[in-house]
Amino acid sequence: MTAPRVMKQDILNACEGMLRKSLYVVFTTPVNGLGPIMENLKPHLDYQIDLERRGIMFGAGPFFDDAETEWMGEGMVIVRAGSLAEAREIAAADPMHMSGARTFTVRPWLMNEGTVTIKITYSDGKREVL
Repeated sequence: MTAPRVMKQDILNACEGMLRKSLYVVFTTPVNGLGPIMENLKPHLDYQIDLERRGIMFGAGPFFDDAETEWMGEGMVIVRAGSLAEAREIAAADPMHMSGARTFTVRPWLMNEGTVTIKITYSDGKREVL
């Protein structure tokens, strides 16, 4: 039996009324251990913060092992871009990738479901993402 072929438009049609926000997910993995990653961590984080400030980054962070205790150098970055090619350019410009410390793949992602709750306390300016 042959599996059906499901195209992007099929998913968009099936998700009518949902958010259907197109984003791009950058999966980043070490090339040669953690040494080169740690050497490039500061410029990488500076680049990430710049993406955040310019409204390009949706979210980012490291992946930990299954015991939730150790980091092996992997991470994920979700960006707003006009195309897959543009998202790849954004990822390629990361100092971590430019240095060769990590390699990356980019996948288009359609965000449909979820919620964001933000708590702001006026008296002390504290904020919390729930």
